[in-house]
Amino acid sequence: MTGADVMFIGVGLLTTGAAWLAVLSRSVLYAALWLVVTLLGLAGCYLVLGAELVALVQVLVYVGGVVVLVLFALMLTRSGVGDVQTSVPHRVFAGVLSAGVAVLLAVALTASVGWEARTIAASESAEIGADIFGVWVWPFELLSLVLLLALVAAVAVARGAGTTESVPEVSST
Repeated sequence: MTGADVMFIGVGLLTTGAAWLAVLSRSVLYAALWLVVTLLGLAGCYLVLGAELVALVQVLVYVGGVVVLVLFALMLTRSGVGDVQTSVPHRVFAGVLSAGVAVLLAVALTASVGWEARTIAASESAEIGADIFGVWVWPFELLSLVLLLALVAAVAVARGAGTTESVPEVSST
């Protein structure tokens, strides 16, 4: 076992622990903050594997964009203040469903790839950049539009939640 293997296992365990804390957290705000740690740990895994560009994109797009958008929406709607209340049957159902999805994903990946070691052809950063801004530019822009719409919707929900119409009082005389 090499030093890179030990680092990958360490960062992977940190990432897995943060992911569990994100899922098991009662507060939505704390879950979002643990999601930040999880995504940064995933970027650390990419760094250990030698994919520096993918790690940078992970930090910029997911931590810098998506999680900040989630935190901004939570602050605007003030929905991250209280704890999330769930019943035991809901938790059991969610656990069984997630275990089923994990088993289905493991079986599908094992059937399609197998257990043999594979060599991966390394790509240069210029090739990845050309693909992102050539072939994948429209899905990237569509994602930006969806995030903008989510931000506008969060502002609309936050403004709509605080306004109530005043009902005139009727006197009994």
